[in-house]
Amino acid sequence: MTVTRLEIRPRYEGANIGTWIGFKHLNYLVEEAVLEHLRRTGMPVTDLYHDHGLCVDLVDIDTRILTALRVDDLAVAEVSAAEAGTLSFAVAVKPGPEANKAVSAKVKVSLRHDPRGGATGEIPASLRPYAVDRLGEQDKSVQLPDGADPVEFLTMGRNAFGWKWRIPYFYCHFTERMQMSGYLRIMEEVVDLFLADRGVSVKRLLDEQQWIPAVPHSRITLLDEALMEEDLYTVLTVEEVFKRLTYTARMDCYVLRDGLLVPTATGRITHGYAELASRSEWGLVSFDDRLMAAISGASR
Repeated sequence: MTVTRLEIRPRYEGANIGTWIGFKHLNYLVEEAVLEHLRRTGMPVTDLYHDHGLCVDLVDIDTRILTALRVDDLAVAEVSAAEAGTLSFAVAVKPGPEANKAVSAKVKVSLRHDPRGGATGEIPASLRPYAVDRLGEQDKSVQLPDGADPVEFLTMGRNAFGWKWRIPYFYCHFTERMQMSGYLRIMEEVVDLFLADRGVSVKRLLDEQQWIPAVPHSRITLLDEALMEEDLYTVLTVEEVFKRLTYTARMDCYVLRDGLLVPTATGRITHGYAELASRSEWGLVSFDDRLMAAISGASR
């Protein structure tokens, strides 16, 4: 079995609280490691696209964060095949060659055929099993009642927060589609908006209690394609609060086409909270009554 090992550093952009790296940028490390594995196994993104019209799309990323990484850590990533007959990979990221895993992830890739841009060479037989004409292709559309507001319709009667947002070109790739890293950004932003809406914004808890959100697990799965400049409706629904230690919320994304709400992605994210003891130390805390009421919806 081919195993790709590479040294990899977090991006400075991800050091939002002190020098610790947030969950989104840890997922970016996973993505970068998978792309390097594809290069080393003869499937570089550029060649697949230019020679065969195949677009490399991450369609599922399931990541567990076991310990924190900091901006200057030179991490070691290991990538190996996770399931025979698919482009599925297991990824481990360690803060050093002899260290325990900091991040463990499973990733699935599809090769989405793009007929635009002119003729290309024939898709090699070895790649045909992974080539698809469309991502997702799951018909789970929901009819929007006449005159209904999509956000209100999608959040009605639920412990949820909804948000409408226009997909810009810089969240897309291959000229057209929302990419996985874009959905990771959306997941981070909808949680930020949800917390602010409930009166427990990240800045407020930092200023008042030195508390920050900490993410041990996230997952996003693409269900269909969301296109550049479409409106994306994102709903964050709190599903479970575990012993005042963590809460898990589900993210669902939709686009509206001809009166139908089309699901384009779904995912889950789990949060705990940590108290900053110093510039370099933190410890997990239990939710207090204010945070518990906000997350559970009791304070609405």
